[in-house]
Amino acid sequence: MSNSALPSNLPATVGVLGGGRMGAGIAHAFLVNGANVLVVERDEQSAEAARERVESAAAKSIERGATDANLDEMVSRLSVTVDYDDFKDRQLVVEAVPEDWDLKVASLRGIEQRLAADAYLASNTSSLSVNGLARELKRPQNFLGLHFFNPVPASTLIEVVLGEQTSEALAHAARGWVEALGKTAVVVNDAPGFASSRLGVAIALEAMRMVEEGVASAEDIDNAMVLGYKHPTGPLRTTDIVGLDVRLGIAEYLASTLGERFAPPQILRDKVARGELGRKTGKGFFDWTT
Repeated sequence: MSNSALPSNLPATVGVLGGGRMGAGIAHAFLVNGANVLVVERDEQSAEAARERVESAAAKSIERGATDANLDEMVSRLSVTVDYDDFKDRQLVVEAVPEDWDLKVASLRGIEQRLAADAYLASNTSSLSVNGLARELKRPQNFLGLHFFNPVPASTLIEVVLGEQTSEALAHAARGWVEALGKTAVVVNDAPGFASSRLGVAIALEAMRMVEEGVASAEDIDNAMVLGYKHPTGPLRTTDIVGLDVRLGIAEYLASTLGERFAPPQILRDKVARGELGRKTGKGFFDWTT
């Protein structure tokens, strides 16, 4: 796909704040579908790493036959910088920084003050309150949650999280964006954990307790869900992919808002304390070094 084939319901200029695994995946999703994409990172080293992630994903999408675009043409529509001011001409910016409240608020405010009044702003938060974040902004009607799933290129789902002040126009536009990206939208009103994280974390925490209690091995528990309930990936392997530190943060937030049924089990706290964070460190509930 080339820029001339940009779907009519997709913004022509898109920004992404944060070029880690999720941010790079989000940038790639818009890039491969014809948008002009800007990624902003915190420093030059992080920016270079982000560029490499997005370009690698673009090359793989061509190898898979997911796009007929030329790699050079696709990469020509990608910019990676360290300057928030570059967001000024973006029609949509997606914030994809780590799941930390203060960092999210500071990041969203920094983006918003540089955007045009009619531009849209979204957060890729997987659990933090969209209404709470919106209250920190000057134009809450132009803000919502766009929760992409990891790994973004393989996932066919985006959770569209509507705040109390999200405009009807934005809600409608977001459904169009998801369709243009070739994915399916699950639309939810803001609530702790939304739909996906609330369900996914509940299952994962119970699976961890079963390992902790010696009910079964991590592999057997995952196989029970994959083979018995047709889940594509088991809850513990998914936790490893997401990151145990990320799961712990979400569980602590849900426990504070929804009650002790979401309290993180000790096995999760212990693994995070030991630096066993899952795939990104080589070990979590499974060994990722082989």
